[in-house]
Amino acid sequence: MALSESQIPPDAQHYLVCGTEDCEKNCQFYCNDCHQPMCEKCRDEHQKNKKTNNHEVVPYKQRKRPLPVEKCKIHPTRHIELLCEECQIPICSKCTATKEHRGHAFTDLEFVFDKKVSLKCQEEIAKIRNYFDPVSQDLKKEIAGDVTEIKKTMENIRTSMKAEAKSVKIMVDTITSEKIEQVNKIEQSLLETLINQNQQIDDYINSLNDLIKTFYGYLSPSNIEQLTFALKSENLVIRPIPETSKPVPPVFTAGQHSKEDVAKLLGRITVPNTKPENRKIKPIETASTQLKPTGKQRKQDREKSDVKQTLSLSSSVTKVREYTVQGVSNVLHISLGKSGRFWVSDGYGNIVQTDLQGNQLQKIQTNGEYYGYHTVTQDGCLIYTDRDNKVINRITPDNTITEFIKTGVWIPLSIHSFHTGDLLVGMNRGEEGKVTRYNKTGTEIQNIQSDDKGQPLYKYPHYITENINGDVCVSDIYKHAVVVVDKSGQHGFFYTGQRSTFTPYGICTDVLGHILVCDGFSDTVHLLDQDGQFLSLLLTPQQGVECPCSVCVDDENNLLVGQHNTNTVKVYKYLQ
Repeated sequence: MALSESQIPPDAQHYLVCGTEDCEKNCQFYCNDCHQPMCEKCRDEHQKNKKTNNHEVVPYKQRKRPLPVEKCKIHPTRHIELLCEECQIPICSKCTATKEHRGHAFTDLEFVFDKKVSLKCQEEIAKIRNYFDPVSQDLKKEIAGDVTEIKKTMENIRTSMKAEAKSVKIMVDTITSEKIEQVNKIEQSLLETLINQNQQIDDYINSLNDLIKTFYGYLSPSNIEQLTFALKSENLVIRPIPETSKPVPPVFTAGQHSKEDVAKLLGRITVPNTKPENRKIKPIETASTQLKPTGKQRKQDREKSDVKQTLSLSSSVTKVREYTVQGVSNVLHISLGKSGRFWVSDGYGNIVQTDLQGNQLQKIQTNGEYYGYHTVTQDGCLIYTDRDNKVINRITPDNTITEFIKTGVWIPLSIHSFHTGDLLVGMNRGEEGKVTRYNKTGTEIQNIQSDDKGQPLYKYPHYITENINGDVCVSDIYKHAVVVVDKSGQHGFFYTGQRSTFTPYGICTDVLGHILVCDGFSDTVHLLDQDGQFLSLLLTPQQGVECPCSVCVDDENNLLVGQHNTNTVKVYKYLQ
């Protein structure tokens, strides 16, 4: 759904059009008297006009916002335009003569609005955008991370409980099997005893039957001798019935357990009696001037801060290694990739991905020449400019090439991937130069072109980088200068070298905020602090550097130097 005009923030970064009739050029200036945006050409005409040559024309960001037009309730024919400093109420010019305000001091309400209300609102908007909203977004991400972590923890608990139950079940099954085996043995013993007793009774019954037969034989003796034998025989005695015993079967006593006993066997869940710790929020005093970084960026910033505390400039520069890059004729720009890999370009449009041994991993052909026209984003994409077609292309890690941004009438020269994910693009059009910032989706969000006096900052911004404080550092060969502005686009300084001639080429920064730039005239690498103060000629021909054209600081804080007379990259240690 599109936003209405009233919903668009007044300082939103979008394409501003000149307010002069029939002029559709990009707005850069603002007339505080007419309350009208205007382009550079219309500003010049406005200041030449005798009727308006005394008007206050300022860069658009420094404009005064118009007051709402409102009639005075006491004098309906007059507009409210003054502030009574004693009563602190807005009034019209006619009210100054009334007895209520006689002898009071008055101030132009537009001035008060601009200096107090407008400034206060801008400060509050800046606080919201630079601190409260980013911190809140970070908290949302942190909460989402906690949700994921809680779900993972609870799933681990469920898995542990099932494993515990399985362990107890195995133990129960084992013990049950052992007890059943015990019952089987008792049963077998008892049955064997009863079988023996049964056999004894069978034998006894058989002996009784034999005795009955004998008795019947004696009842009808065949001779006197048999009768005499029967009278004397002890076999006539009936043996007593064998003794037997009734077996005593075992008794099963049910186990004494309860649900609580089983619960104890399966472990327990406890919630620590600990007061939840409040999430840590960076104080606004230290964060109001810069965007709150993401969780990942916070970790990187902590790591950089730790490195910064332990690093300093070495007393001497040492070459630690060098290697030859296959597939290019010289090394005019180096983009740092991931896992010790780099993208290197030459003056013939070849871009090669190489490792630290100089092995060629990939190669593409472009129309790039002597400038820093490629960069690597945090997600590993290679971004490079196409000056002939005035577009910016993107190559994903799976080697898919897409047209990412069209730059219109401007020729894209240099490009750099900002730590926030934004892209900085140095462009040229005739005698004009500018730096444009795009967000991750390729939407233009900022144009940096002139200083606070309306003077052009750039002509040919052919190498570009970012410093740790957010400064945009540009090598401009036609300006013979390094041009540095802050992240809002306000001009910081020019650096024009230490001699009469300075020809800046490749530029980079390190974790200490130093700016390192190649000078093609003296074949040296200059070292500056983040405020533009010259520190030293870090590398000179005496240290083996010839025709330095590109510089890059790797993850181990080594300085990589490429030259336009060879395809050799030299690596130096300059921090300790």
